[in-house]
Amino acid sequence: MNKEESMLQKRLVELSRLAYNRGIVVFSDFLNLNELNILHTTPKDMFLSQYKTYGGYDLSERQMAVFLPDALYYEYEYPIQTIEVSPLNKKFSEDLTHRDYLGALMNLGIERCKIGDIIAEDHKALIFVKEEMAEYVTDNLTQIRHTHVKATIGTGFQVDYEPKYEELKGTVSSIRLDSVLALAYPLSRSKITSQIEAGKVFVNGKLITSNGYRLKENDIISVRKMGRIAYNGILSETKKGRYMVSVRKYI
Repeated sequence: MNKEESMLQKRLVELSRLAYNRGIVVFSDFLNLNELNILHTTPKDMFLSQYKTYGGYDLSERQMAVFLPDALYYEYEYPIQTIEVSPLNKKFSEDLTHRDYLGALMNLGIERCKIGDIIAEDHKALIFVKEEMAEYVTDNLTQIRHTHVKATIGTGFQVDYEPKYEELKGTVSSIRLDSVLALAYPLSRSKITSQIEAGKVFVNGKLITSNGYRLKENDIISVRKMGRIAYNGILSETKKGRYMVSVRKYI
């Protein structure tokens, strides 16, 4: 663990201590995959209070941690707001990407830790932000690249939302992480291995560096800069002992 990661761990432990000592609910900023891994792999006895994580919807990648005082029940809501962004004139709008939306937010001077997932679909986007930033974003996000946009606070968002995906089916020799990733991504087995060993692959928010990690049904696998897949499970077994499996590759 490097110095920056060690400092993050100390901050998370301090948030836990604050919740315990003051008897209050305490939230972190949005945590990325590596930061969530640090949270999940920190020995539980270092935290004085229990924690949960959430990012605005069930399959969110960037999530906040909430620390809860022990032995007490608290009603709470995550301070997350959704911002809907759409072009003022769809006819003349550009095909904006996740990177375009994120870049526009960064240009407003917003820290990355204040922004959760960005879902870009059909010339629109849904952006998850810390509640304190919502009004600032809606007032100031008016243009992305050459496209003029309007940003409004979202309503009626379904927390069980699932991003668009394509279902892939194929045979693998075993239910190993590297085998399933090779099915989902057009990369050689050696390049898949390099991605795993380089610390770029997370399963259910935890860093996995072993090619032979055996997946379980409904595991969510995230590969940095390549996207996410969900392992659906085994469909059948061939006569040669291979497995027909299904995965959802999020678009």
